[in-house]
Amino acid sequence: MNFPVFTKEQIDAFVLVFLRVSAMVVTIPIFGERAVPTMLKGGLSLFVTLLILPFVLNSLPKMNIALFPQVSIMAGEVIIGLIIGLTARFLFAGIQLGGELIGFQMGFSIVNVIDPVTSRQVSIISQFQYLLAMLLFLNCNAHHLFINAIADSYRILGPQGFHFTGTLTDAILVYSQKIFVIAVKTSAPLIAVLFFTQVGLGVVARTVPQINIFIVGFPLQIAVGLIFLGLSIPVFQAVVGKLFANLEGEVNLLLKLMS
Repeated sequence: MNFPVFTKEQIDAFVLVFLRVSAMVVTIPIFGERAVPTMLKGGLSLFVTLLILPFVLNSLPKMNIALFPQVSIMAGEVIIGLIIGLTARFLFAGIQLGGELIGFQMGFSIVNVIDPVTSRQVSIISQFQYLLAMLLFLNCNAHHLFINAIADSYRILGPQGFHFTGTLTDAILVYSQKIFVIAVKTSAPLIAVLFFTQVGLGVVARTVPQINIFIVGFPLQIAVGLIFLGLSIPVFQAVVGKLFANLEGEVNLLLKLMS
């Protein structure tokens, strides 16, 4: 039985592609969650690498014998995958922050659950919105976007073409600032309703001092919050769906800034 013989150039090319693909797989939503087994992530990365390698083999550079150029090229491939995956992570971080704000206004600041993804305590409303956003992410086929982005990244940004410029840094900072913008957009309807509820309770407390507003207020805020949380799901779906629809343009922009 004859085993295939791989040249050094082919092995180097495989390592470069595998580094970029694996870095992207471990950071993008759904595939990169901690609950997903490591063997599954590694198998998916290996499978995608073997699919892409024949198409990009001729465009891959020959690795220099010197150690530093090899390490710098490998680090660049890893950074490319991480940056692409983090674009979606910023969106989910903003959605979770919006849930934290809603839970605080409802009085659920101490009602926490263990997030299996980060292994830390998070607000129950934050976890609910995060899981709902996951379903919308799958429903919008946004996960297909990142699978396509793995192949498109070699069309826009070839190997050894990564450059960390000031423009790229500014773009990453802008995307990180969107965490707070997304949090406000997703939580604004409920925060407004809960604010007016608190104003009404304050008026009642001043006009009818016989009522114990603390006993009445907490259940009322929770009830109003849960009711309007259900009613605001269409608004949440529209906002999050628009964010996911813009992901492709944001990923392509980052790839162009890295080239």
